Amino acid sequence: MLQLNTMNRLRPSGGYRDTCSFQTATLIYDATVWFCERFVDGRSRMVDQMVQAARSGRQNIAEGSRASATSSQTELRLLNVARASQEELLLDYEDYLRQRHLKQWLPDSPEASAVRRAFRGDPSDQTDRPDQSDLTDGARYALYARWLDHEEPAVRANALICVIHQANYLLDRQIRALERAFVEGGGYTEQLAVARMEHRRRQTKDPTDLSNPPDLPDLRKIPDCPKCGGLMALRTAKTGRRAGNTFWGCADFPDCSGTIESG
Repeated sequence: MLQLNTMNRLRPSGGYRDTCSFQTATLIYDATVWFCERFVDGRSRMVDQMVQAARSGRQNIAEGSRASATSSQTELRLLNVARASQEELLLDYEDYLRQRHLKQWLPDSPEASAVRRAFRGDPSDQTDRPDQSDLTDGARYALYARWLDHEEPAVRANALICVIHQANYLLDRQIRALERAFVEGGGYTEQLAVARMEHRRRQTKDPTDLSNPPDLPDLRKIPDCPKCGGLMALRTAKTGRRAGNTFWGCADFPDCSGTIESG
């Protein structure tokens, strides 16, 4: 059941350093800084734009993770900012190649496939390779060093285009999962209200005294979950044929999926 105490927060936050999206964004940020130092005129605005886009793609993942404790909307907004920054950087590398008449690798080319095989999430990779999530940033970079430290700028740019596509895939999947969790489980404010109601129910000395503060729903009108017997929360369907309609959903979702149609 959802409950608050001094040792357990209602919603966890942080942990971003262990996510594949943040680790990949760190790789992109570092490689972009070194690419610009080597191959882009330091007086060009392009240096600042590319480095800032790479930095934003990384830092907003971290900020969104920290914000997740109190706001699902803020977390989603910041992840979308990170995704947009990666897309901006992707265009910069494509522009770099096009404007210098350098060849861009096709997605199914041997070169692009080789870079993808260095990525632990590629199902086509059959090599015996360590899980990147357990590596240091330096060890992870070493897996890509033959491309990212290459003497030819076209090789570096093309490899980074491949890695950015991987980061975008990870962020898209992360955003979809958060959107689904918000629709099905509610946001922080809703979960906090449920926790307060549960706390009041547990603390009352007289089980028949279910009077409420004015900012909480009447506990006498809240049904018990038909599956686990726990507290339920009034929610609004966001999608599907019943979009806009309210229903009672178990406060222990996703561990319990009990629902009751609201009166």
